[in-house]
Amino acid sequence: MENKTKELLSGALKMIGQAKTKQELFAVNTKYLGKNGEISDLMRGLRDVSVEDRPRMGAILNECREEIDNTIREKTQQIENEELDEKLMNEKVDVTIPVKPKQLGTLHPLTQIQKLIMDFLVRKGFTVKSGTDIETDYYCFEALNVPKNHPARDAQDTFYINDDIVLRTHTSSTQIHTLESEEPPIKMVSTGSTYRVDEIDGTHAPFFHQLEIFVVDEKVSMADLKALLEEMVKFLFGEKTQIRLRPSYFPFTEPSAEVDATCPQCGGKGCSLCKGTGWIELLGCGMVNPKILKEHNIDTTKYAGYAAGMGLERIAMLRYGINDMREFFENDINLLKQFK
Repeated sequence: MENKTKELLSGALKMIGQAKTKQELFAVNTKYLGKNGEISDLMRGLRDVSVEDRPRMGAILNECREEIDNTIREKTQQIENEELDEKLMNEKVDVTIPVKPKQLGTLHPLTQIQKLIMDFLVRKGFTVKSGTDIETDYYCFEALNVPKNHPARDAQDTFYINDDIVLRTHTSSTQIHTLESEEPPIKMVSTGSTYRVDEIDGTHAPFFHQLEIFVVDEKVSMADLKALLEEMVKFLFGEKTQIRLRPSYFPFTEPSAEVDATCPQCGGKGCSLCKGTGWIELLGCGMVNPKILKEHNIDTTKYAGYAAGMGLERIAMLRYGINDMREFFENDINLLKQFK
């Protein structure tokens, strides 16, 4: 068996030396080292060797296997190096030829405006919270003091998955999740997709984005809310921009207000964009209804809160001079190129 092993090794090394490709080496590997290869045949023949000689012959066969395996690896590396050298010789690149510059993409204008406002609020100490697009009726309406007979709960205004599950109509539901998980003081901002049954036109869509500001703390007043919104509006539209608060109604805030800003196009003088009024409606806001705070065991003699919600599409349209909301969803590359 020892002589047979030497002959086997000699034949294997000869085949490896003559191999020109990795496929030929694979065939050698299969022939000698495979499960049914010649080394395996000799290993199975050890049972016919005397007990005294069996360990020595086993060691010889293992050495033979290792030598064949190592030689195949070395030859494979040699062939790969030769292939690489040939490829480098045949695929020369003229580095003096001008390179066509890569066209870099850009963030969508809605993403840009979202990031801009979020960065502003984070610098003001706000914590970012995430919500879910699918909500229960409780979080979207009931917990926000929206009564059963309120028009927003009608199927003509809200997408219902079933009697209790809806696509959220506003990001205000994040307020309730935050109140359930945190104790005051709370200073939170949340943003995301919202859904309402609506016809698609230049200023409406069934799918849009909102941003929610929510604060609960001691000695919080409407003046704090106005000061924050005034600073944010000046940050977005320029230092000369003014705001005004008009009384309004929202079930989850009391008192409530609509916030207008001087028209960024005419500076408040009156134009077609603001319909000659000099003002553009931006968002809704107000002091958190004490009823909501009490339902979450917050002492309203010590704490108060304010909230504001805005549509990102409206803010982006005003800041970037986009006249049709549908432009955000039509993937027009000519529009997106303007925001690099």
